[in-house]
Amino acid sequence: MLEKEFKYFKDHLSELVQEYQGKFVVIKNNSVIGVYESDEEAYNESKKDHELGTFLIQHCLPGDNDLKLTFHSRVVFNHATQV
Repeated sequence: MLEKEFKYFKDHLSELVQEYQGKFVVIKNNSVIGVYESDEEAYNESKKDHELGTFLIQHCLPGDNDLKLTFHSRVVFNHATQV
């Protein structure tokens, strides 16, 4: 699950940072499919044309020597109780 995209990001980190430093890149199928100012913008725009779970959003910052694959969910649960 997105290991291929994360590997692409790690393998190309220096060139991605050089070109997109401070931006959020969206990676799918070993290529950058979008570049955005925020992770929220990257998410909202990418989900319009691509199925969730098929793309990776990464922040391009220098010095990311200890990269980890982290997943964030925008799911909200309503724990309403029935009386």
